Amino acid sequence: MTRFEARLVKLLGEKPRLLALVRPMFVARRALRRQHAVLHRMVLGIVRSDTVCRRLLSVPGVGAVVVLTYVTGVDDPARFGHARDLGPHFGLTPRKYASGEIDRNGPITKAGDGAVSKALSQAALSLLTRVERWSALKAWGMAVAKRRGLRRAVIAVARKLAIVMHRTWVDGTTFNWSREADATA
Repeated sequence: MTRFEARLVKLLGEKPRLLALVRPMFVARRALRRQHAVLHRMVLGIVRSDTVCRRLLSVPGVGAVVVLTYVTGVDDPARFGHARDLGPHFGLTPRKYASGEIDRNGPITKAGDGAVSKALSQAALSLLTRVERWSALKAWGMAVAKRRGLRRAVIAVARKLAIVMHRTWVDGTTFNWSREADATA
């Protein structure tokens, strides 16, 4: 019995009918957690065995699930003539309304593969809020967040992550954490 289950049993100790309803849920929860661990190991095994996935893991904020989602969403990086085409493909660009004198940007289009855009958005949020090490990408995202707010910065960084991951995939390189290496190369 886990600590969570023990605390709940202690709270429900005086209510035997309610406890009888909750005990089967404990069994189901334990089974789900075991299956989650098995599936998680399988996903990590897939990522470790593929060289492209291992290289994409060098990008900050990107984990195994994001890498697999991205690789399956892109499928073949040669389909995209330019890396910047990935933003519109995954619905990470602002909607445009232009008519006569009116030229207005709207919310993101949400076109394309929703799973990939959600995964990239989670990776971008992780980069901006959880990753402690600074990079040019994080500095750029934090500047956007300061000017336009965190929600827009997350989408902008997600779009930039799609581009960086595409270039990493095509070039066969890993993520470059500093700008100094660019100047010397």
